[in-house]
Amino acid sequence: MTRQPQRPDLIRGLGLWAATAVVIGNTIGSGIFLVTSEMARTVGSAALVFVAWILGGVIVLFGAFCYAELGAAFPKAGGPYVYLTEGLGPLWGFLFGWMSSFLERPVAMAALAAGFLRFLGFLFPIVTTPIYMGHIAKFDFTITVAQPLAALVVLLVTAVNYLSVKFSGSIQILLTSLKMGAIVLIIVGGVFFGARNPAVTAPLPNHLAAAPSLFATIGAVLSALVPAMWAYNGFNDLGDLGEEILEPQRNIPRAVILGLCAIAGLYFLANVTYFRILPFSSIAASQHIASDVVQSFAGARGAAALTIAMAISALGALHVVVLTGARIPYAMARDGLFFKFAGDIHPRLRTPSGSLLFLGCIAALLALSGTYEQLYSLFVFAVWIFFALTAIALIRLRFKCPTLSRPYRAWAYPFTPLVFFIAAVALTINLWTTQPVRSSLGLLVILVGVPFYHLWRKRASA
Repeated sequence: MTRQPQRPDLIRGLGLWAATAVVIGNTIGSGIFLVTSEMARTVGSAALVFVAWILGGVIVLFGAFCYAELGAAFPKAGGPYVYLTEGLGPLWGFLFGWMSSFLERPVAMAALAAGFLRFLGFLFPIVTTPIYMGHIAKFDFTITVAQPLAALVVLLVTAVNYLSVKFSGSIQILLTSLKMGAIVLIIVGGVFFGARNPAVTAPLPNHLAAAPSLFATIGAVLSALVPAMWAYNGFNDLGDLGEEILEPQRNIPRAVILGLCAIAGLYFLANVTYFRILPFSSIAASQHIASDVVQSFAGARGAAALTIAMAISALGALHVVVLTGARIPYAMARDGLFFKFAGDIHPRLRTPSGSLLFLGCIAALLALSGTYEQLYSLFVFAVWIFFALTAIALIRLRFKCPTLSRPYRAWAYPFTPLVFFIAAVALTINLWTTQPVRSSLGLLVILVGVPFYHLWRKRASA
């Protein structure tokens, strides 16, 4: 009797510090160095910018409690794919995985690569040089040098993740240390060397100036939450590596909460520095706010050095998005609910090779198609639909499986998951009303997954 060859599996190679580095590295990308300007243009005052940052920090902290409980209870590859399958049913888990595979992760990878090239554009303006201009129907579009370069960056980072999970974890600790150092340098340099500027409020945006009501202000803050949530995004992704973390029942909750608290503190202090040094009008007009702040007290060379560090930060976030994202289509393929090749594990490197190649190719194509802001706004809408569903899954599991082993329980349950759910729904609805075309496109991508689910489910049953 011949013995069937054993199927290679993922290996546990990430300890607490590597897991915390994944949380911080996945969250701190390019957003904190860029999006405050867009938030300032949206709300028209420094106070409301801080309201958006603080509100966003509280929302994601409540969400982190939810993901920490679910991650400790289900330490499996795929993270939310597993949580939603267990809590709401296999269709909901599949739709999350489908959305993540075709929209969330490829868009995040492309947006981070675009952010990386945007930083390089500050150092080398030739990167922004148009190489082709055209139009389709009523829409004009421009392709710059940055877009094919961003696609190349995506493919290179995917190749690094192909090599080894332990190697990827070591790289992530290094890159996370560099990006945290960059933010600390901005804060410390601004405090000791930056000249204080008076806080000047910019002219209110048209929708606020025309109707300065409480409703309009709330709408503006919700709109400002979109770029803020892009900057905070990543706190929820550690669960994707559930089968590769040492002592996951303890280390997943610790890493998620520790990492997010460090991120929120750094973000708040960085924004204090921005508004302390630059007048509001300059912040609202800036395309490279962190670099402009450093240039004001350290000159062009200092700004160039920091911009290099910020580019490394975006690269580090791209690295961990690839690392965590590849585990989702892998987990689905392993269950027979995705393309079979996505379930391949490299026999020697023990990495999800098929899934990595799949995500890398889609993200490289997206990197050719859009700008930084266009990419992340499409990303946020789709993701927050499933944030709301994850909060529901946690509450339902408390009733459905009261005896389930929960090494960590969400703080202040049910208040925290309910607040997280309400915030996710409000943000999703507001984004739909302000950007209906991109939001509808994201919803369409999700709904297209329904017939594929039934097709693969039928094949798996057969």
